[in-house]
Amino acid sequence: MGYFTDNRLTRRADLDQGATGGAAPRPPASTPAFPGMRRTLRLRHGHVQFLGRDIPTPVILLALAEFLILMGALYLAVIVWFPGTGREAAVAHGGQLSNALAFAAVNMVAMLSMGLYRKGAREGLTGVFLRLAGALAFGAAVLAVLFFLLPDTTLDRGVMALAFGLALAGLLATRLVGVRVLQRDAFKRRVLVLGAGRTASLFNFLRRVADREGFEVVAFVPGPGETPRIESERVARPAGPLIDYAQERFVDDIVIALDDARGGFAMDDLLACKMNGIEVLDASDFFERECGVLKLDALRPSKMIFSRGFRQSLYRGMVKRVLDIVASAVLLLLAWPLMLLAVLGIAIEGRGRGSVLFRQVRIGQQGREFNLLKFRSMIMDAESDGVARWASQDDPRITRFGAFMRKTRIDELPQLFNVLRGDMSFVGPRPERPVFVDQLAKRLPFYHLRHWVKPGVTGWAQINYPYGASERDALEKLQYDLYYVKNQGVALDLLIIAQTVEVVLWGRGSR
Repeated sequence: MGYFTDNRLTRRADLDQGATGGAAPRPPASTPAFPGMRRTLRLRHGHVQFLGRDIPTPVILLALAEFLILMGALYLAVIVWFPGTGREAAVAHGGQLSNALAFAAVNMVAMLSMGLYRKGAREGLTGVFLRLAGALAFGAAVLAVLFFLLPDTTLDRGVMALAFGLALAGLLATRLVGVRVLQRDAFKRRVLVLGAGRTASLFNFLRRVADREGFEVVAFVPGPGETPRIESERVARPAGPLIDYAQERFVDDIVIALDDARGGFAMDDLLACKMNGIEVLDASDFFERECGVLKLDALRPSKMIFSRGFRQSLYRGMVKRVLDIVASAVLLLLAWPLMLLAVLGIAIEGRGRGSVLFRQVRIGQQGREFNLLKFRSMIMDAESDGVARWASQDDPRITRFGAFMRKTRIDELPQLFNVLRGDMSFVGPRPERPVFVDQLAKRLPFYHLRHWVKPGVTGWAQINYPYGASERDALEKLQYDLYYVKNQGVALDLLIIAQTVEVVLWGRGSR
């Protein structure tokens, strides 16, 4: 079996031999190497594939608890509103299972759209209260429309009001107590990183606190001949089998982050770890799961070919096109008053001079050019010197009304016509100008891959990263775009559309 001793891979002479003469993985040690060491409380969590994402089980538990609270709020409201008749009243007046499920499901989607399940959300009591109140108000509006279309399911107004009040109180208590409990170390996955060089050092440069909150790194184990780039106190050199070291420290994941994988894998050790319930995964897969990005520094071309994802199909394309048409048509029907307001605002501010719409050449799918439509938010001839520029914070070219439109994303609404025309999709990477595409393609690896799909009005990068106005921002957003290209699907598109509501209402990332 492979061993790590003084940073070198060695062999044991006393291995049991299998039927074919090969080395059989050594069973795990029955007792820890540190006498008296007691295992702390560990509620090891995993991940569940849902809506195109790897969702941590603590989030699933939180969502399940809140779903039950919403159902219970409706049942309790019926019983309180119609006292003395108990369970029969609950059934007779709409407390039946179907209404409770609809009440809970609609409000859960509303909570998702308000960012209450967004990873890394940092909100105080006031922020959580406002988001919960906004979600329940949104849910009430949707339920009112639903009850209008299906009058047989209508609930008493008093019951509804009481149910929403009880739900707000219950959800707020869950957020204050349950979230703090689920964020404790007992729910974090313990990670052992196999490697201590350049690739392993990426753990030290995770941009967001949210990217690190689901795990803790136990140690970094250097590969053979690898020069550590990690602080010495975080580097470990196990003297015995890797499986013993991992079990002694209650490791849940082993991440392969070697700069040169050739000859650096202790296959027997890794197989023993895997067979004993420890997950073994590549660094790029780990960052994809935890951060929702494809880390370019850990991404190899072969990974894109052999890994799950990066697939296209006729069925998926047809479903996506139907979703684009339906979503754009519905949004145009709902947003035409805002579009009329934008036309009037631009005309009044410009005193009738200048165009209302702004057309600009962008790069679409397969590198094809198209004219992007937006409401004009800058002064006329904003680039009269012919030099293309990214919009910056407090850009002097942006008009007063244009700043309002950018903050509320109203200036983006004409792009719905680009979607209907087929130039864009509702969800996809942000389309860039040809001059920026030429520059970035020369400097950023894999940049051309984002053009395998149609650009979008909203996208995975737009809801996870603020407005980009530099090459560094373009690099960060590219990692999110490549994640979307790899994992694209209707489920992920629906998740992005729902979370876009929060981006618009809270003005995240606007400029």
